Amino acid sequence: METMTATIERTTAGTTAPTARTETPRDTAGTPTPAAGPETRRGRATRYVLAGVRIALGWTFLWAFLDKAFGLGHETAAKNAWINGGSPTKGFLAFGTAGPFEGLYHGIAGAAWADWLFMTGLAGIGAALLLGVGTRIAAVAGGLLLVMMWTAVLPPANNPFMDDHLVYAAVLAVLALTDAGETLGLGRAWKRLPIVRRFPWLR
Repeated sequence: METMTATIERTTAGTTAPTARTETPRDTAGTPTPAAGPETRRGRATRYVLAGVRIALGWTFLWAFLDKAFGLGHETAAKNAWINGGSPTKGFLAFGTAGPFEGLYHGIAGAAWADWLFMTGLAGIGAALLLGVGTRIAAVAGGLLLVMMWTAVLPPANNPFMDDHLVYAAVLAVLALTDAGETLGLGRAWKRLPIVRRFPWLR
């Protein structure tokens, strides 16, 4: 019996299952990469800072629309409000432009289509940024509008070529690339809509 027991022990000792090893994740080049874990404080802070910047820019666009549309007295007097027959584009494009595109902007100053396009852009971009929906479209439209405003006065007053319009356009691009609408916004719910899933550019 003792001989049989010893034989069984020697046999089972050689067939013990090997201990499982935990391998370090590696990238395509074989370099170890850190395992995914809980969001860091820095990552969370970054998300909220970008969300705050998004909301601030959204309010900037929306306020410009409200002031020009209703003449709230900050930059637009009530008598010059859009709802009272004033033109949101005539004053600046007719008298405030300078540089190589001055003639182009003088030609469209006060045109009804220019007023509608400008005001629709301000309202749409502002609302999209505040709500955190359609941030990619808002970033493209807002960037285009800002670059056009930059070309209206060249060179800028305080720099050979750079001014806040180009900086804001770059910030809009960052907001779109980082999905900033998902924090303090409706970006996550927006992405789940069937039409947005079908056309990702609507994000």
